[in-house]
Amino acid sequence: MQEFEKTISFGGRDIHLRGGLLAPQAGGAVLVQSGETAVLVTATRSAGRQGIDFLPLLVDYEERLYAAGRIPGGFLRREGRPPERATLICRLIDRPMRPLFPQWLRDDIQIVATTLAMDEQVPPDVLAATGASIAVLLAKIPFYGPMAAVRVGLVGDDFIINPTYREVETGDLDLVVAGSPDGVIMVEAGANQLPEADVIEAIDFGYEVVQDLIKAQLELIKELGIEIVTEQEPETDPTLATFIEEKTAAAIKDVLKQFSLTKPERDEKLDAIKDELVATIDALEDDNPIKVAVAENGKALGNTYKSVTKKLMRQQIVDEKVRVDGRQLDEVRPISCRVGLLPKRVHGTGLFQRGLTQVMSVATLGTPGDAQMMDDLHPDEEKRYLHHYNFPPYSVGETRPMRSPGRREIGHGALAERALVPVLPPKEEFPYVIRVVSEVLSSNGSTSMGSVCGSTLSLMDAGVPITKPVSGAAMGLIKEGDEVRILTDIQGIEDFLGDMDFKVAGTDSGITALQMDMKITGLPLAVIADAINQAKPARLHILEKMLATIDTPRAELSPYAPRLISFKIDPEMIGMVIGPGGKKIKGITEQTGAKVDINDDGTVTVSSIEGEKALQAKALIEAIVFKPAAGDVFVGKVTRVIPIGAFVEFMPGQEGMVHISQLADYRVAKVEDEVNVGDEVIIKVREIDGRGRINLTRLNIHPDEAAAARAAAEVRA
Repeated sequence: MQEFEKTISFGGRDIHLRGGLLAPQAGGAVLVQSGETAVLVTATRSAGRQGIDFLPLLVDYEERLYAAGRIPGGFLRREGRPPERATLICRLIDRPMRPLFPQWLRDDIQIVATTLAMDEQVPPDVLAATGASIAVLLAKIPFYGPMAAVRVGLVGDDFIINPTYREVETGDLDLVVAGSPDGVIMVEAGANQLPEADVIEAIDFGYEVVQDLIKAQLELIKELGIEIVTEQEPETDPTLATFIEEKTAAAIKDVLKQFSLTKPERDEKLDAIKDELVATIDALEDDNPIKVAVAENGKALGNTYKSVTKKLMRQQIVDEKVRVDGRQLDEVRPISCRVGLLPKRVHGTGLFQRGLTQVMSVATLGTPGDAQMMDDLHPDEEKRYLHHYNFPPYSVGETRPMRSPGRREIGHGALAERALVPVLPPKEEFPYVIRVVSEVLSSNGSTSMGSVCGSTLSLMDAGVPITKPVSGAAMGLIKEGDEVRILTDIQGIEDFLGDMDFKVAGTDSGITALQMDMKITGLPLAVIADAINQAKPARLHILEKMLATIDTPRAELSPYAPRLISFKIDPEMIGMVIGPGGKKIKGITEQTGAKVDINDDGTVTVSSIEGEKALQAKALIEAIVFKPAAGDVFVGKVTRVIPIGAFVEFMPGQEGMVHISQLADYRVAKVEDEVNVGDEVIIKVREIDGRGRINLTRLNIHPDEAAAARAAAEVRA
């Protein structure tokens, strides 16, 4: 391909595109740069594999730490397993791209985005998403695009496009909007309890810029003489579909209207209809066209049966406004909530159930040293709130090998994490590191929002002083022609056979997180606004049920949760606390059993299951960094005796001298007549000279001062 360069300007930002130079053997490749952040995005298509009956799209996002001028940690000193944020960016690219490929396409398609350079001003994720669209167009892969993505921030009262990391951190909104010529196709957001109207306005603001980026892509491919490829769907024999619909439609409709059926019961009845269909086809003559079609394509029968079921379910919702469980379109399934289900050795537990979806969330409180260190390109170096989501096979009545968390688990966990972050107490008020694990025990749709609700319950049960409880609901959509039906609290079959999965989480004040995925090529803003607004009463209804179970965070932590004491010391004194080779801090830990964490800014956090041990460790540290002043009174121990006086250690590592004239209020002939090495004495700081030497005295000490000094020494002991 010929080399090209193009600059797109919008919202005070420039995106510079360069192609035809890098990755010449990829199907399409473009270097997308904004500021000093540069992402190489490639798209490649290869011949489909035998027997594939789905769109085999693979999206990878790769981070190289050289992009920020860093060398990876660890023994190997090279990048290993993708960090969590890289996985989330993979999903951010995949979700708006996948619906824009023809679903009948069976060729392998791979999109690879690699961040080659990055500053702390421009996040690479939206550049990678827009670059994916350009790379696919350059590769001439069938595509219902172009697609573009932008980030919208809110600083003060103003929306801004593609804000910097700092602007996102200090603002009240982090929204990614992706769109196609047909409308908005993906939304991902974290918000600080923003009202629905503000979020809708932000999506509209972002989509206006998306349209500009789409126009720029169309101009680019026109300049390059490239046309968008729109291959025709392979023709299929309608005979099999007609036969299956005639044989099964009545029975499927009957099952879909048996509203009292549970999910397993409905699945069992639908499977029985399919088995009967198989038997009917098996009984046909060998040369029957139906039997031949099934024999030639082993997956044709199952796929066609699924299509018929999908068609009938959607017709029932669109024409009759009746869902498979008999609910109204805006009705939430029955809800139950419990807390404290597990023993208090587990710091907090919340069990949330909506219909057949059941999630148990468990909260654990840790010390600052338990924070997750981030070894990726993002400026943040650690996380103090972690949410992990597990989806075992038994939750859907299946058996399969248990593996490490996949992209779906990581994505759902990150969404629930984002929903709770705005209501967590600041580190200064609650210095704990918090981990919540959501175990999906039963799944029938909307487990991520179940995780949000379960997490809120578990945090309150653990005594975490969240500012407000958070609930969430998943919205769905069925679109047939111009007819649109928005569904509240979708269950599994409605998600599987529907057109949208729109998760909305928030408090009674506003939205904290959004995630919208499509199976169609886009929706107008008006439909999205209706879905957001319809989610609010559902969220408030769920929240009411949660608050009936626990309405405020518990006043006391679990007796097994660590007790934390946080205080500040002079950063220049950190070395004294740690000691040579960590000797002093290890000694404090061994003496008290408490754990000590020290930040570079001088913040010290002492933790122990027993509060008294934490106080003891604090006293020892304060003694090390204490700077005495004239008039301070201490209990000390004589360490050395010389002819002119005695040296007394009054704080760990700190000593001064009592001159022979200050040992008593009468003449002392010999120091040993008054004190000896090892003696405990009450002393007062008389002065600190210009060289920092501390001169002590035993004179003019009031009995109350002596009593206070003894009490302080007992605490340190």
